[in-house]
Amino acid sequence: MLSFQKKNTVFAQGDPTDGLFFIQKGKVQLSVVSEAGKEATLGILHEGDFFGEGGLAGQLLRMSSATAMTDCVLLHVEKKAMTQAMSLEPKLSAVFLKYLLKRNIRYQDDLVDQLFNSSEKRLARVLLLMAHFGKEGVSEMSVPRLSQETLAEMVGTTRSRVSFFMNRFRKLGFINYDIGDNLHVHSTLLNVVLHDDNGITAAAKAKKPTFHVRKGLEPLAEPGEPADNERARRPALPSFKRRRS
Repeated sequence: MLSFQKKNTVFAQGDPTDGLFFIQKGKVQLSVVSEAGKEATLGILHEGDFFGEGGLAGQLLRMSSATAMTDCVLLHVEKKAMTQAMSLEPKLSAVFLKYLLKRNIRYQDDLVDQLFNSSEKRLARVLLLMAHFGKEGVSEMSVPRLSQETLAEMVGTTRSRVSFFMNRFRKLGFINYDIGDNLHVHSTLLNVVLHDDNGITAAAKAKKPTFHVRKGLEPLAEPGEPADNERARRPALPSFKRRRS
């Protein structure tokens, strides 16, 4: 068991792999940096999540960095111990495989989201995923409040657009970030994700219109920045050279 204070580095991109981690308590941010120094946030992990398992598949170096977003308690499992435990415990193997498959589906959904959805929908989806939307009996959830720059990295758009849509979500009652360090996300934010190209939401179809969004209201790209449908993809991982022993 290892403890990390908020903002402490669990491991850095390019470090040798030394096993995987399981989050017992707290939240961890995964990020990657390009050779040009541009940083992108890959995801926010919560209690019950695994990360850093690349070494099990033969990776010699960490391909991303992990940072504690809150005070964390992590279970560190060495590669040899994990492979031995999985060979002896079929239930552990089944649980771990199920987790990896679900995360793979999530990554595929992320790719589809990046390719086909507007920046408003992508932002709404990121907030809902961070808040673990869909948990039974929960209509409002709290997540650590992230900077607009970090949200822009996760969504794949500009900070100005994130600011614009966050203000819109707040005015419509979908989120509340005026209390403490947490962002409160309400399940009604799903209306934004269901919003189609004609401005019709699921609520509107039920004769309970929530809002109508005109695309012209979305901020234009700042000078020198690409339009939303021409935005750059997340930066490729740098090609690390194997360290000499």
